[in-house]
Amino acid sequence: MLKKRDLHESHALYDLMVHPDVFPFVRQKANSYEEFMFITKQTIEAEDRGELVSRTILDEWGAPIGTINLFDIEDNAGFLGTWIGKPFHGKGYNNIAKGAFFNELFYELNMERIFMKIRKENIRSNKAAEKLPYVSLANESFKPLFSEINSGKYEYNLFEISKDQYTLHTMRVGQIAEEAQHLKEA
Repeated sequence: MLKKRDLHESHALYDLMVHPDVFPFVRQKANSYEEFMFITKQTIEAEDRGELVSRTILDEWGAPIGTINLFDIEDNAGFLGTWIGKPFHGKGYNNIAKGAFFNELFYELNMERIFMKIRKENIRSNKAAEKLPYVSLANESFKPLFSEINSGKYEYNLFEISKDQYTLHTMRVGQIAEEAQHLKEA
């Protein structure tokens, strides 16, 4: 479902990224395939330096369909950036990718907090974030950061996923699955 970024998938990802329903919400915008290749190379190098974490989202056949990233890593925290190609919207890939990515970030890379800044005009992404039981709206609890991300052209909501919130959620889901299995066996 996820793999480290590489240059070989750039053409397929670029074609998906430039769709008008996707492009406005992509953090690492490229206006040409060559620019996308350059940005991808820079991303791979930045990950090697520990500045970010970037993965390619794959469909069930191993084809690249989007990217998921943790940018601006500082003090075991960073900002999530995800995009999925338009043909794959609404098919469950986003939640599966986030689960795999969060497990890697929290339990392998020892991150403590993931922030999401979502443009207020991006209704679909705001609603998706609000549906996740381990996400908290952080506009008030991280006011200085909220003010900082809203000092530019766009207005954002700030969401937080803490390692504790995510772990508690995954434990609950595991307990429910275990109880369901016991009932099924009884």
